[in-house]
Amino acid sequence: MNSKKDINIEKVIVPILLESGIGVLPTDTLYGMVGRALDKKTVERIYKLRKRDLKKPMIVLISSLNDLKIFGIKLNSKQKKILAKFWPGKVSVVLDCSSKKFEHLHRGGKTLALRFPKDKNLISLLKKTGPLVVPSVNVVGEKPAEIFSEAKKYFGDKVDFYIDAGKMKSKPSTLVSLDRNGNITVLRPGAVKIKISQV
Repeated sequence: MNSKKDINIEKVIVPILLESGIGVLPTDTLYGMVGRALDKKTVERIYKLRKRDLKKPMIVLISSLNDLKIFGIKLNSKQKKILAKFWPGKVSVVLDCSSKKFEHLHRGGKTLALRFPKDKNLISLLKKTGPLVVPSVNVVGEKPAEIFSEAKKYFGDKVDFYIDAGKMKSKPSTLVSLDRNGNITVLRPGAVKIKISQV
C-alpha cells in the first residue's frame, strides 16, 4: 500500500488496477475509490467496502468518446453535439446501456453514468487500465474525503493503494441525463453550472 505524492503511476498503480486491485486517488473533482469497471469482482468489492446500495450504479470514467463502444453505447448526432459541450470536463452523463453484460455496472437500471475528464494524468491512467468506476471516498452516509487522512481513516488497509494530492476542493461532478432526442435533465448540481436553455 502506497501513499506518497510522487508515486510512479505507470509502474505501481497501473499493475495493481490491472490485477483487480482498488485504491484511492485524486480525480478531476474529488478523491475517488477506483477499480476497473469491467472487472465484476472489483466492482462488487467497492460496493461492499463503501456499504453502497447495490441498486445504485457508480460513475464510470472513460478516456475518450471511443470508450463508449466498450459498453455498446452508440450516440446519434444530437447526442454527440451536446456531449461536445460537456466533455472533456466535470460533467457525468447518464446514457442508455441495456446490455446484460454490464449489469454489474447499471445494476438492472439499463443506464450508465459516464465521465470523460479533462485531467491529463487521469486520461493517461485510463488509457492503460480501461474504464474505472470512481465513487467518492466515504462510507455511505459520511462526507466524502477531501484530504488523505480522511480517506485513510475511512478505509485503512482495506484498499491497495492511496495517492495523497493534498486537499481536493472541487465540488462533485454535475450529473445529467441525456436521451436519444438530445434532451438534458440535471440530476445533481455540481462543479459545472448547466443552463438547459444554453444546451
